[in-house]
Amino acid sequence: MAEMRLIVAGAGGRMGRTLVKAIAESKDFNLAGALEDPRSPLLGWDAGQLAGSGESGIKLTGDIAPLLADADGLVDFTAPAATLHYAAKVAAAGKVHIIGTTGMSAEDDAKVAQAAKTAVVVKSGNMSLGVNLLTALTRRVAQSLDSSFDIEIVEMHHNQKVDAPSGTALMLGRAAAAGRNVDFDKVKVASRDGHTGARKPGDIGFAALRGGTVVGEHSVIFAGPAERIELTHKAEDRALFANGALHAARWASRQKPGLYSMMDVLGLKDF
Repeated sequence: MAEMRLIVAGAGGRMGRTLVKAIAESKDFNLAGALEDPRSPLLGWDAGQLAGSGESGIKLTGDIAPLLADADGLVDFTAPAATLHYAAKVAAAGKVHIIGTTGMSAEDDAKVAQAAKTAVVVKSGNMSLGVNLLTALTRRVAQSLDSSFDIEIVEMHHNQKVDAPSGTALMLGRAAAAGRNVDFDKVKVASRDGHTGARKPGDIGFAALRGGTVVGEHSVIFAGPAERIELTHKAEDRALFANGALHAARWASRQKPGLYSMMDVLGLKDF
């Protein structure tokens, strides 16, 4: 099988460097480009040297346009504004776009869906196998338990994460709502402060913790009368997200244009 040529967006950041290193260590992928914010002081640096995988000959640039012609796709764990900019460019070129960016609004998601009409887009709040299995289990458990079980989602991340609840936590909340066949936006309680009164039946609550260097921890708690069920995933290394994204890229290379998720990639859609 031919090697897939991938551009890494946000190549100077934590996740970007992890992706560059994963590509360097893989036999199935080649680094076709490395993107950063046009204002970044890292522009011109060698992506491989930044990632600790040795000189790659690929320097960080702020312009995606000249990279797309010689690439098969883009792997993008950046910020909503950057992702939307890249989505338009990738769609125009008809390439693969793997999106792990979180904190996107409904309007942002609609623009990504529009781009997916001419590009193969895999978008997920989390690229790991374990988290997506957790998501499928959450939907199934929520479907199996009645409303006497309250659902709470707790997540913890490092002290530099800028959005809360995390994209993964929201993904889990949507799965729980789907299992109960309810509108997620109507039952989501993203924070509690002060005298909030008793918990409303059917709410899906969230708690977001931030501190240290925690890669990511998520728990879905089903608290019922006299018993509690907890489903938990703990990420120990960002490499698991990078490996999941590369797996998604290879899968996407065989698909028709459209908007997919990791549930599609892993065959968990109907679990």
